[in-house]
Amino acid sequence: MNDPTSKLASYGEPNLALARRLNVVAWILTVAVLGLVGAIRQIKIPLPEGIELSFLPAVHATLNSLVAFFLIVALIMIKQKKVTAHKRAISAAMICSILFLLCYVSYHFTTPETKFGGTGTLKTVYFILLISHIILAAVSFPFILFTWIYGFTNQVQKHRRMAKYVFPVWLYVAVTGPICYLMLRPYYGT
Repeated sequence: MNDPTSKLASYGEPNLALARRLNVVAWILTVAVLGLVGAIRQIKIPLPEGIELSFLPAVHATLNSLVAFFLIVALIMIKQKKVTAHKRAISAAMICSILFLLCYVSYHFTTPETKFGGTGTLKTVYFILLISHIILAAVSFPFILFTWIYGFTNQVQKHRRMAKYVFPVWLYVAVTGPICYLMLRPYYGT
């Protein structure tokens, strides 16, 4: 009765062919996203007269906050064995992450970098949060995609194994983004 394979059968058969195709897409996306994020410091695209994107940092923080919320909901749902609700919450987190990425790249390709103006301990805390946020966001990106792919293609054991490590990192990135925004907010437009 306690056979773990019987529980896995309720998820359906793993779709390994689809997983292989999605893994290729995940690697292409990873290279493209990391390339774009690397280029945003070097390339600035002028916006047409009268258009500005100064509202986007608040949107970034809101989207990251929503990602954190949906991740927590997803965790609660899977702990309660509500798989469909878990999948919906993860889908919402993925959609918010995609929207964040689009907004982030749009903003940073068109807007000069905002410098943190704080000093002392506050500056140290800000940069520790910012640097850890950036590094973990970059490193976790492909692993988030692969974890999602494992779940989407019914490779449940691989999904669980990977999610155990990826989830806390993704949640940390989603929480520290808005914190960094709030710390930087007084210096926008100065």
